Amino acid sequence: MGMVGAVVALCGMWCCRGPEGRGLETALHAILADAPAQVGVAVIIDGKDTVVVNNDVRYPLMSVFKLHQAIAVCGALDASSRDLDLIMPVASEDLDRNTWSPLAESCPEGNDSLTVGEMMDYLLRFSDNNVSNILFDRICTIAETDSFIRQAGVVGDFRLEVTERQMHADHGLSYRNWSSPLACAVLVDRVFTDSLVSAEKQAYIRQCMEECDTGRERIAAALTGKKGVVFAHRTGSGYVNDRGQVIAVNDVGYVSLPDGRGYAIAVLVRDYGGPQSNADSVIAAISAEVYDYVSLQVR
Repeated sequence: MGMVGAVVALCGMWCCRGPEGRGLETALHAILADAPAQVGVAVIIDGKDTVVVNNDVRYPLMSVFKLHQAIAVCGALDASSRDLDLIMPVASEDLDRNTWSPLAESCPEGNDSLTVGEMMDYLLRFSDNNVSNILFDRICTIAETDSFIRQAGVVGDFRLEVTERQMHADHGLSYRNWSSPLACAVLVDRVFTDSLVSAEKQAYIRQCMEECDTGRERIAAALTGKKGVVFAHRTGSGYVNDRGQVIAVNDVGYVSLPDGRGYAIAVLVRDYGGPQSNADSVIAAISAEVYDYVSLQVR
């Protein structure tokens, strides 16, 4: 089960060790007090100490699920003894021009070929929706992805049921891919401290997360200029529901500190009643509070 699994199992999906941990929880509640949304936070420090706030909500994942997908794709490749250099043809009909897709912009005519590794780069760094759909169609379905993550022993509540193509056609379906913050934090922690797929493929996932270009105004905003800090993450956000709320504004990642410590952090925002930039600022404030708490702890 591992240390994180043991902690979670013992604490019934919630753990906050010692008065210092309770102080962090109190500070996070204060930040969230006036947020016009449901906001959940989970932090796992050095694979053991865990602080969770508002964990009992089904938060829509949006493109955070591309991390789950990348892991499952690598698992499928491992199972068939294939590597990330596997060539994937991309035809014009594979590219929806009305969805977020840097690949479609760089390959306007289609009829190209990419390795799975190059596709993973588009998936995790740039959150490409067309690449996500292609990989679900050809390597590992959404149901197989959900199953793989569960079989890998990732604890916590989550469900993956729909693809980017389905969510684009019906935005309301976005709520069918959901997770608790703790399940996201556990997954990220496993990516950086444990073994989920072959070592080479897992290292590539970590590299792509470190180079992720989306959502830099969220968790990363509080880490900018911090000497020796390395941050790797996956984000997800959009659409707007029929009440005018942003369905999700999310960021999940791993922070490596220069003294060798590290922590997984997941901040999930559901149904934000205001500009997405304001939700970004809430996530940045949470990140700053967590960083200050962890960095000031005596090792």
